Amino acid sequence: MASPDRVSDIDRARVRVSLDGTGESNVGSGLPVLDHLLGLLARYAALDLELQLAPEGADAEVAAAGKALGQALREQLSSPGVRGHGSAVAAADEALAHVVLEAAGRPLVVSNVDLSEARVGGLGADLVASFLHEIAEGGGLTLHVRLIGGDDPQHVLEAIFKALGVALAQAGRPRKRKE
Repeated sequence: MASPDRVSDIDRARVRVSLDGTGESNVGSGLPVLDHLLGLLARYAALDLELQLAPEGADAEVAAAGKALGQALREQLSSPGVRGHGSAVAAADEALAHVVLEAAGRPLVVSNVDLSEARVGGLGADLVASFLHEIAEGGGLTLHVRLIGGDDPQHVLEAIFKALGVALAQAGRPRKRKE
């Protein structure tokens, strides 16, 4: 099923997403850690992602990236021709995360991940909580995020974004039979 690019201009963000992509990304958030994580998400989702943010504080940039990406995905993931749900487990070294996603139109994030005391790339690693909340709000997504194991905050973040990418890929697949 060919999906047209979805373009969204949100506040200070410009995003272009193609669900039928190859995993290519061009992300310019001004935050190398976020750029890396969104690159992982695009690769594991096999979606093409172009995201540019106007410079601002780190918290605002993380929130803007999540909101813009969610809104760019919203229509495509809630289309009657796609599954609209996905689930994935992914690892990054010692970290293992499970993400379940449903494009239900009821934004909600349920998570057992608490990285509020951690620092990654000079940022508070709890950026994942802000990003997940904003992508859920923007995309009308219900997200369940479970950290099964992991001690290194960078690896935990990578495992979560990889699992989110695979769950997004599943959610964007065409329905083959009535579900």
